Amino acid sequence: MRLLHVIHGLSPADGGPPENLRQLARGFKEIGVTVEVLSQDAPDAAYLKLYPIKVHAIGPARTSYGYSRKLMAWLKAHACEYDGIVVEGVWQYYGVAVRAAVQGRVPYIVFTHGMLDPWFQRTYPFKHIKKYVYWLAAQYSVLRDAFRVVFTTGMEEDLATMSFWPNTWNSVVVPLGTNRPEGDPAIQRDVFYAACPGVRGRRFLLFLGRIHEKKGCDLLIEAFARVRAEDAGLDLVMAGPDQVDLRAKLQQLAAERGVGARVHWPGMLQGDGKWGAFYASEAFILPSHQENFGIAIAEAIACSKPVLISNKINIWHYVTEDKVGFVEDDTVEGTERLLRSWLSLTPDAKRAMVLRTDASFERRFSMRSCALALRRIFEEARVESFGTRKPAPSAVLDQKAVISDAGMPGSDRPR
Repeated sequence: MRLLHVIHGLSPADGGPPENLRQLARGFKEIGVTVEVLSQDAPDAAYLKLYPIKVHAIGPARTSYGYSRKLMAWLKAHACEYDGIVVEGVWQYYGVAVRAAVQGRVPYIVFTHGMLDPWFQRTYPFKHIKKYVYWLAAQYSVLRDAFRVVFTTGMEEDLATMSFWPNTWNSVVVPLGTNRPEGDPAIQRDVFYAACPGVRGRRFLLFLGRIHEKKGCDLLIEAFARVRAEDAGLDLVMAGPDQVDLRAKLQQLAAERGVGARVHWPGMLQGDGKWGAFYASEAFILPSHQENFGIAIAEAIACSKPVLISNKINIWHYVTEDKVGFVEDDTVEGTERLLRSWLSLTPDAKRAMVLRTDASFERRFSMRSCALALRRIFEEARVESFGTRKPAPSAVLDQKAVISDAGMPGSDRPR
């Protein structure tokens, strides 16, 4: 089987989808599926040189919406060379281009990546009005005509119907995750300490993600300041790209709250530096206001680290059911409770939580399960008519079932 993933870009600074795709490639390779990518990256982008998949980079578009004649021309010329196409995200031109180019000849699916969550409607009401116009004009038809619209949790699937109308499509829930890191953890820790020398020899909690208001970064600084006196040996690492110029404000907040020297900012970490940060930390923390999945949570659990997260992350119930961390509200008070819950654990209780992460990872977060589920979707497409059909009820492809069978200007990009 040969699949094409279409995505705006593969820059590590764009958040989860490029990394998801990188990890998914390993899962596809294990099950004999060939994957290629069509992106609007510059062909000479440095990050493409190490990308483990064949990439057709057609060059950047002139607007954030991503309109490109080259994109449409490429799809019309090559779409039929693939058994299926995966559209990574919504709100940008490439989804419209895929629908128009294939015209029922090739099945395509859409990964929404949490971008239909009503949190965006509540937080950006004026942008929502603009999106609604685009929804009616172009975006809805992309989802309506997709062979499947893919969600990573049942909660994400339910929330997606709350923001826009009409909202009838053929949905499926597919397990998402990551792969266990390769390499020597000791070497990876050293790479991390080279990027963040201030925490060498100290204990710390790790935040790893975009420095963005959606991630609850301000909540974390405030809450950390409230518990600073309870454990003077514990620091906080805030790792990630700052695309909205928020870091300086957060650093000022940390200084005003008396924890400036204990909060460290290594910037975006990749490869060994990222894995070293996980390995060197005590636990991972993410008090986000909205996440459809949160790939960094899976990465932390893959590194045997407990996770402290908000209940606005759609996989929070996995954490509570598997007892691999704590879950609280996405408020300062909730984040403070996360920290106090962790600090109150005995050493034996922390070790027991760490030991539970291995089973949780294998059960919930193996990327092989995602690859098997996606392959099965396109195998179904071979025997179904993916032209005009009535909407089908939602289906759930969980790990057990899978294993047993073997934007417009100013829009949000995948998080």
